Amino acid sequence: MSFESPVRLWLLVGVAAIAALYLVLQRRRSRYAVRFTNLRLLDRVAPRRPGWRRHVAATLFLAMMALLVVGFARPSDDVRVPRERATVIVAVDVSLSMLATDVAPDRLSSAKSAARDFVEGLPEEFNVGLVGFAGNASVFVAPVTDRTAMYNGIDRLEEGSAGEQGTAIGEAIYAALGSIQSLDAEAAEEPPPARVVVLSDGANTAGRDPEEASAEATTAGVPVDTIAFGTESGAIEGAGRRMSVPVDGETLEAVAAQTGGTYHEAGTSDELRSVYEDIGSSVGYTTERQDVSARFIGVGLVLALAAAAASMFWFSRIP
Repeated sequence: MSFESPVRLWLLVGVAAIAALYLVLQRRRSRYAVRFTNLRLLDRVAPRRPGWRRHVAATLFLAMMALLVVGFARPSDDVRVPRERATVIVAVDVSLSMLATDVAPDRLSSAKSAARDFVEGLPEEFNVGLVGFAGNASVFVAPVTDRTAMYNGIDRLEEGSAGEQGTAIGEAIYAALGSIQSLDAEAAEEPPPARVVVLSDGANTAGRDPEEASAEATTAGVPVDTIAFGTESGAIEGAGRRMSVPVDGETLEAVAAQTGGTYHEAGTSDELRSVYEDIGSSVGYTTERQDVSARFIGVGLVLALAAAAASMFWFSRIP
């Protein structure tokens, strides 16, 4: 934190002087009181009640003055603010392996629930889009600020809702980039600040090469955060037999590294929510130096009201 007018902080010396004077007067008052031998007069001159309460209003008043002085010095600090036209695309794997029950009730249901929480935690002004992918990729929701549309899109994510079987991570990235580039009339000339979050449980088995898609994302300046979701013990039942579908995050890790995104692993619903929270805290923001004097002035005014209330309640007077 820094101050635009640091010289004004010298006024704190005055606040400190008032505090010192208050302490001196309290000591003098105590010494004067003990000179009286008449106990009845002593009780009137230096009553034991209200005790500590008589210092509350003064303490609150001094704290208020200190905060107002700090605010008067125009403090500034680095503040995270949402970037204009910030866009986040959530891509979710809906292939057959996402029906594995190693994550209760199954990987896909858990992924949908966590994605909903993730979207709910983003600033309202963010544009959010949704891509579902299996053997190919489909845009379920184009980037919008309408959260209801996003929630409805997440509800429509089902196994088989993105075409043939497979895991087309590269296609998911291409679909996400296409959504970003068609955000608005300005997107072609001035792309919005954007990020893609891809969740999958396996390696790429269909569609275009994820490495080529990652190169496209890097050129566009769009980081891709990836989440490998599931465990080594994942399995699905089909055609009367049990098929092992262990999580494989090698491709996802490479995509994140190539695009400047982050790679995460989650083996439970709670871990997945934690990953989404980490990602959500970093996407779509920029750091700006802003005047934060209102913080100190606001708290100072609250203390002023508290001092006045305490004084009137206990002593029927205003400090």
